Amino acid sequence: MTERKRDCRKLAAGRKRRDPFVLYQQAVQDAAFEVRLCRRIYRTLRGAEPVRFREDFAGTALLACEWVRRVPDGLAQAVDIDRPTLEWGRRHNVAKLGARAARVTLVHGDVRTARGFRPDVVAAMNFSYFVFKRRRELLDYFRAVHKSLAPRGVFVIDLYGGPEAQMLQEETTRHAHFTYVWDQKRYNPITGETLCHIHFRFPDGERMRRAFTYDWRLWSLPELRDALAEAGFQKTVVYWEGTNRRTGAGNGVYRISEKGDTSNCWIAYIAAAR
Repeated sequence: MTERKRDCRKLAAGRKRRDPFVLYQQAVQDAAFEVRLCRRIYRTLRGAEPVRFREDFAGTALLACEWVRRVPDGLAQAVDIDRPTLEWGRRHNVAKLGARAARVTLVHGDVRTARGFRPDVVAAMNFSYFVFKRRRELLDYFRAVHKSLAPRGVFVIDLYGGPEAQMLQEETTRHAHFTYVWDQKRYNPITGETLCHIHFRFPDGERMRRAFTYDWRLWSLPELRDALAEAGFQKTVVYWEGTNRRTGAGNGVYRISEKGDTSNCWIAYIAAAR
């Protein structure tokens, strides 16, 4: 009986720790990589080190926190429309920075109305701007970013595509203590609208269904470059992922390119210079 009670307590403790935001950060985000990439992009395009950073659609502000952790004297602003998510980030991410926490500002609001901070780099990651389904809305956002940037500022976004991006499917990725499931539930080829979910599965059989849901438009790379140019950006460059020759999969190395390969599924970054 004692052993059974101990096992029950361990199981209950494990379930209590299953916070969807923690799982998301572990399964989806690589803040260290993206901060390094943003800094490299800025150095390549501007020949200098960026200091001021804004994370749009920031969620838990993980990227903003990583920025001040890695950039000497770096300042960061994190903007998101969902207050409870930002507050979770304040308690779990910003609080861990110690004295550096003073260099992170959390802003509850629409990314299109962010004011009072002139960043060297603005980043909208995890395809978050796909929430703008109409070109007019997307263009309004891009124009707002252009206006808010410092004179030599750079805007960095990620995107995904390829034939598999339009397929209804579930893709699973195993992690140490859970399985991450990316569920492409619906796609409309006429409008480009797509509905996706994130689920989590655990070794004890428990499941966390629809931990996150995304109602998006799947924008194409040429559409985005055209919109960025119309919004006033002088130059856009594409960072395309290389290929592992042994496996045929992406190798995690992104370089400037004007010619992509015909992968079934790909992720790229666009950098737009003001």
